[in-house]
Amino acid sequence: MNEIQKHPLKPFIPDGAKLLMLGSFPPDRKRWSMDFYYPNFQNDMWRIFSLVFFGRTDAFVDTSGKSFDKSLIEAFLSEKKIALYDSACEIVRKNGTAADENLAVKKLSDISSILKSMPECIAVAATGRKAAENIGSALSITPPKTGDSSKFTFCERDLYFYVMPSSSRAYPMPLKAKAKIYEGMFSRLNLL
Repeated sequence: MNEIQKHPLKPFIPDGAKLLMLGSFPPDRKRWSMDFYYPNFQNDMWRIFSLVFFGRTDAFVDTSGKSFDKSLIEAFLSEKKIALYDSACEIVRKNGTAADENLAVKKLSDISSILKSMPECIAVAATGRKAAENIGSALSITPPKTGDSSKFTFCERDLYFYVMPSSSRAYPMPLKAKAKIYEGMFSRLNLL
């Protein structure tokens, strides 16, 4: 029987955060290269950020070249006012993989409470389709198509909802193309 896994990390919410990025759920710990979001060294999230903000893919890779540097990433996210968490806080892995299609969500994250704690937030971004569906369910909004955004009202605030391509290498899009879409979002939100 597959056991329920609880989210192993707390939300990362820097002071004055303007963007809340939500993935689906972390991979099994055996795949982690650091104790933070997007920890799998094969996942390209930190390479996407690196390309967008520094024009190269290795700005967040540590000196060993085998993991990401958590302290660099946290400092960068704090400076840019970007918060991170995941859209599900309890899941069951149907076949033991980290693939979103194999996640059975048992409990959605309390995204409303997180947003209430972020009064300067102007946008929510899903980092993949599964996350977009979870956010849509949690906030009772319809996700736009991947690469697009829509407006929604939350507690009398107008926010944007972006659906970004997954940073997984299994997602069929070249790294530079993904980075271009993320760059568009960061630019529209004045975070570059």
